[in-house]
Amino acid sequence: MVTGASSGIGEAIGRQLAEAGYYVFGGSRRGTVAGGRSAEGLILDVTDDASVKAGVDKVLQRSGRIDVLVNAAGFGVAGANEESSMAQAHAIFETNFFGILRLTNAVLPAMRAQGFGRVVNISSLLGLFPAPFNGLYCATKHALEAYSESLDQEVSGFGVRVVLIEPGFVKTAIAEAGQAADSPLSVYDGPRARVQQAVIEMVSAAPGPEIVAKVVLDAIAAKAPHTRYAVGGGAKLVAALRRFIPRRIFAARLRKLFGVDDKS
Repeated sequence: MVTGASSGIGEAIGRQLAEAGYYVFGGSRRGTVAGGRSAEGLILDVTDDASVKAGVDKVLQRSGRIDVLVNAAGFGVAGANEESSMAQAHAIFETNFFGILRLTNAVLPAMRAQGFGRVVNISSLLGLFPAPFNGLYCATKHALEAYSESLDQEVSGFGVRVVLIEPGFVKTAIAEAGQAADSPLSVYDGPRARVQQAVIEMVSAAPGPEIVAKVVLDAIAAKAPHTRYAVGGGAKLVAALRRFIPRRIFAARLRKLFGVDDKS
């Protein structure tokens, strides 16, 4: 099962899994999936209990088992933390975190019963460090990082492994598909615009989502998968720098990268 399979990273993962010989059930609100005869679309809303149960039941009825779950559904909110309403904050957590929790809980009983399973959660380098004007998205990924590592410790004894994929910037439509903060404040107009422009430029120069799909395939095939896989140009270096560079220096470099302190 692959969520978010109608576009971006989820679509690329579904397509490459099908090409590699897996039978893919691609879930999305549109129910469309790439992969030809080796893939089947599912109408799936990860924020809805009934939709998740119906989707998992359908896969089990059709195939009798679920070997791999890839949680790729999600969206971003661009704006200062102060600029989002509580309703918007709840909405992004409902999809990016609770949607993963909901679907994983629905799949785990079948994986335990068959003695094997891989849960692959698409996180982000922003799950390792916070970026300005993306606070809610970063918070969902930080939560996903902690949840995934804890869950892996709990279920590995049943033959189930949980893996985090941490892409850097990837060329997808997430910037266009994301939401603007719903309560904008004029005091943030300048830095917000500079950060958004910096993100657009970095995304446009980034590799495509196929690079993430390839790492997902490697993680699924590995007999002893890593807990985390950093993906993309410089991703491993950035992850290492976050661990070893003092927080004050790292934060200053982030502000410079995103243009927060640029007064031009």
